[in-house]
Amino acid sequence: MLYDENEQWVLKLIRWYQKNQRNLPWRKSKDPYDIWISEIMLQQTRVETVIAYYQKFMKRFPTIFDIAKSPIEDVLKHWEGLGYYSRARNIHKTSKIIVEQYNGVFPKTYKNVIDLPGIGPYTAGAILSIAYNKNYPAVDGNVLRVMSRFFCIEEDVTLQISKKKIEDIVRYYIPEGGASDFNQALMELGALICIPQNPRCLLCPLQADCKGFAEKKQSELPIKTKKTKPVIENYYIGIIYNKNKVLMNQRTEETLLKGLWEFPGVKAQNKQDFIIHFQQKYNLTIDPIQFLMKTEHVFSHRHWKMKVYLCELSSKSILKTMQWVSASTIETLTIPTAYQAIKQKIFNYS
Repeated sequence: MLYDENEQWVLKLIRWYQKNQRNLPWRKSKDPYDIWISEIMLQQTRVETVIAYYQKFMKRFPTIFDIAKSPIEDVLKHWEGLGYYSRARNIHKTSKIIVEQYNGVFPKTYKNVIDLPGIGPYTAGAILSIAYNKNYPAVDGNVLRVMSRFFCIEEDVTLQISKKKIEDIVRYYIPEGGASDFNQALMELGALICIPQNPRCLLCPLQADCKGFAEKKQSELPIKTKKTKPVIENYYIGIIYNKNKVLMNQRTEETLLKGLWEFPGVKAQNKQDFIIHFQQKYNLTIDPIQFLMKTEHVFSHRHWKMKVYLCELSSKSILKTMQWVSASTIETLTIPTAYQAIKQKIFNYS
């Protein structure tokens, strides 16, 4: 790896990383498949949460061929609880493409990688740099924060023009032959030291070179446009029993949670709305006879507030998307996190 005297901070950073990096399961491999799965899982999800899911997923799908030949239902089931299920669907699609078009070998060019479903500039850069040591930047939220503070970039990092600027800076400083460690070092510094609130500047290997620290602006950076609050949506959920089985529905038309199983419900403001909208959506007439529980779940742009009622059903003729499910059968279905509290409640209740 080559450095000039003006880039000694790069050497400091990499040495710090090599000494202090966390022992994470995906760091034990340079296989692009392993790195790809970890990077997709880490989107919108904390490292601490991902570790157990990653290990379970990789045990079930140790190679890209294992995912490609598996039904999507199996992939979704092993993704259950991670949320953002479009990620799992894109993994399934991409695995088939790589097996069919690249003989199971992850492509090595940026254009071929970026064209794959579910892979954007960050993920493409991460795979190419970490697995193949190619000189591509991998700029995630951690790197945006580190670089905006280090270079005292007082621009809104949520804007594409600012992200592009930081990508160009990272690309410029990638040392020859050191893309893998450099990109991971930036991410690790953001995760462990240059954290969002109260950055640990006294422990930072780059403190002496950091312009943000020198100007006492480290806590003000990065500059971000405030996110809009998720829209609140009120749902009424119907729990309908048939002996020891409960009625469930597989979501089909909705983009959100498509293909996953739900306890049937509708947007509603009161019980009368609930009855009317339930009949319109499922062609079933219900009578809510007992309130069971409240629960809620926050997605990135939506906040579901759910009221759950035990209901009587006047007809046994159900839609093709519906199924009577027993306590043992339910474990084979992929149920989103939003419904897990209901699942626990009603199967204990029954």
